Amino acid sequence: MAFNLSPQFPDVTVFEGEGGGYYTWSASKFPLLSEAKLGAGKLVLQPRGFALPHYSDCYKIGYVVQGSCRVGIISPNSSKEAVLATKKGDAIPVPLGAVSWWYNDCKDNSDLEIIFLGETTQTYTPAQFDYFFLTGVLGILGGFSTELLTRAFDLQENELNQLTKGQTQALIIKLAEGQTLPDPNEDDNAKMLYNLENARPNVHVNHGGSITAATAENFGGLKQGALSANLVKLDSKAIFSPVYTADVSFQLIYITKGSGLFQIVGLNGKNVLEAKVQSGQLLVVPKYFPSSKTADKDGLEYFSTVTSSKPSFVQLAGETSVWKAFAPSVLQAAFNVDPGLVELFQAKIANSKIFVPPNWPNLE
Repeated sequence: MAFNLSPQFPDVTVFEGEGGGYYTWSASKFPLLSEAKLGAGKLVLQPRGFALPHYSDCYKIGYVVQGSCRVGIISPNSSKEAVLATKKGDAIPVPLGAVSWWYNDCKDNSDLEIIFLGETTQTYTPAQFDYFFLTGVLGILGGFSTELLTRAFDLQENELNQLTKGQTQALIIKLAEGQTLPDPNEDDNAKMLYNLENARPNVHVNHGGSITAATAENFGGLKQGALSANLVKLDSKAIFSPVYTADVSFQLIYITKGSGLFQIVGLNGKNVLEAKVQSGQLLVVPKYFPSSKTADKDGLEYFSTVTSSKPSFVQLAGETSVWKAFAPSVLQAAFNVDPGLVELFQAKIANSKIFVPPNWPNLE
């Protein structure tokens, strides 16, 4: 079984306009996305850029890579619009079929960049999120007959025409200066956002790196789906020791900052990827495949989703390494080495960390 695991930049420009753009990774260039039923999209909104109200056929998590924005979400079976104020580091679960809009409210006068990572088990297009827009030239109302809509909404034909034909643009527009949208609600923020930049890391090693995770256990917004999120930061030239998922989870990874080396080992102990990665690239770690990461001089940071709300990871190095749990006699037989080397190996493992600083163990 062969996989093309090479990291990829987005290769499809779905839309570009005055208000911003939307970009994706295609299954033709990244076949593993289709095989793993995963998808990714990048939304860039310029100041006052507004993504028209829409819903999609997938469950995904958005992550604010840069900038800030205002978001409106109406969840299925709800008549209430939740309005959020997001900032860099926020993870935003977007439920299947939820209606949402996104607006760069110009707080710092910079472009907004959000990466969406999610599953595509229910989508019409393999490895893609299919979107249904409520308004604009691609709006769903335009597909119904005038007679049906005038009766359904109790409108005159001229009133209906204004509603369905007034917006002559598609996907993303730029609002006029002074045009306002609803104010965010603090209660909605608390329930529906999880800031991975500000949350206490689950694991932190000085001069090595950190992992901050959002799962169903610590963030109620993920309880209804089968995804979790991680923000991993590696310091200069540090190593993230090999780990693998102990369930059927895939990891979908987007490099948010810096660069480094990814290594993945697959079936029969074969190295299936040893590649440099850099900001803006996407890659997939298949289920059960162990992987490791090494940061370059300026460090490495990435956001990832795991296809489980309660993922299970196994460490091959570090304090909770599986090697540490083995009886020495088992390792002696398995490695075919003398007891002294096994004792040294397990002693080293007991003192190791999952993040390895560049000059470990002789830290200054």
